[in-house]
Amino acid sequence: NDIGGKHSLINRWSTFLKARLICSIPGLQGTETHFDQLEDVFLLETRNIQNPLVYGLFTVSSGIFSGSAVCVYSLAAIRAAFNGPFAHKEGFDYQWAEYKGRIPYPRPGTCPSETYDPFLQSTKDFPDEVISFMRTHHLMWDPIYPLHRKPVLIRVNVPFNIRHLLVDRVETEAGHVDVLFLGTDEGKVLKVGISNREGRGSQEISLEEIQVSKVPSAILDMQFSLKRQELLVSTAKGLVQLSMYRCELYGKTCADCCLARDPYCTWDGKSCRAVLLTKKRRAQCPNVLKTNPISQCLDAAK
Repeated sequence: NDIGGKHSLINRWSTFLKARLICSIPGLQGTETHFDQLEDVFLLETRNIQNPLVYGLFTVSSGIFSGSAVCVYSLAAIRAAFNGPFAHKEGFDYQWAEYKGRIPYPRPGTCPSETYDPFLQSTKDFPDEVISFMRTHHLMWDPIYPLHRKPVLIRVNVPFNIRHLLVDRVETEAGHVDVLFLGTDEGKVLKVGISNREGRGSQEISLEEIQVSKVPSAILDMQFSLKRQELLVSTAKGLVQLSMYRCELYGKTCADCCLARDPYCTWDGKSCRAVLLTKKRRAQCPNVLKTNPISQCLDAAK
């Protein structure tokens, strides 16, 4: 229903707003290194349907520093920023500052609809005051910070950049683990587990590094087939199907299986298998977050 105003912003967006996503790591003397190029976004559904988690993949590149980072944002924090104060330029040097004047009705950025106001069928029904405000106030003042105010994953000064991101949440006896599948510009898929420890931030578990093709070629896109438990990866060389877990590669003993700390896999008493295939048997690696995973095998043997 955004078709611009009657007298200005004709046939142009008049509900467009933007806010800055912060993904940075602290440095010396209060400085911060910002990952300022947004490469990919993944919306992870949670038990609260109204509040999915927003995973953002960022990169930074300069003459002396390059790398990638993943930050996680709550939709509540994003909503708060867009419901917060506007930014505007003021003073002789037009510096950005918080707008503290009167905000017109309906609130700029609102999408017109009958449920919001039966007299607002489209943006052409907005007062000129709202449209004029939107010409110069499409930036929000408050930035959006990630959970725990820091990235959950950082890769810096490595010979590749991460370009694509998929996330799958795996429920374990010790809580959930978010498994990140990261596609690089040199044709690899990195598989990393991220667990949230209560009150202590996140813990990273490196699981696998998969070379998609014999001849390195940048990954162009990745998609899940959760029904088949597969990852579809495309490069300039073709399309590849990858299993989301390869438990059989983790060895033929309980200790090797548990040491892999892959939330998809467990020792079923005979082999390292996918948890989905061992529900009727007693799993012996239920806690991938244990400091000493082998102890689970010892516990089971007693």
